Amino acid sequence: MDINAIAKLAVEALEDVKGKDIIELDTTDLTSLFQRMIVCTGDSNRQVKALANNVQVTLKEAGVDIVGSEGQESGEWVLVDAGDVVVHVMLPAVRDYYDLEALWGGQKPSFLPTGGKPWSVV
Repeated sequence: MDINAIAKLAVEALEDVKGKDIIELDTTDLTSLFQRMIVCTGDSNRQVKALANNVQVTLKEAGVDIVGSEGQESGEWVLVDAGDVVVHVMLPAVRDYYDLEALWGGQKPSFLPTGGKPWSVV
């Protein structure tokens, strides 16, 4: 499965559990570790865990190998590593504090024309 298809599946999995402020960053020129980073906000620890779990289940069902997952215990920030696609699900305060969008090249995501859909810089 190609990178774009994996990223799309991950975004759809986040949307299914009502993830907020979903963005997708192209990190191809920034690191060799992964090519896409998806960041999403959840309203509570429980929702953050549910969002990350849904991403893992959805990707596994599609045959994507999950390299690892971290942060499930606290539910403040959960990372799902699917190889070339990495998904960060965070509480609002954690996301504001770490500001991953700025850390990864100062990219400013823009809304996709579909309105209400994920942000993207891809």
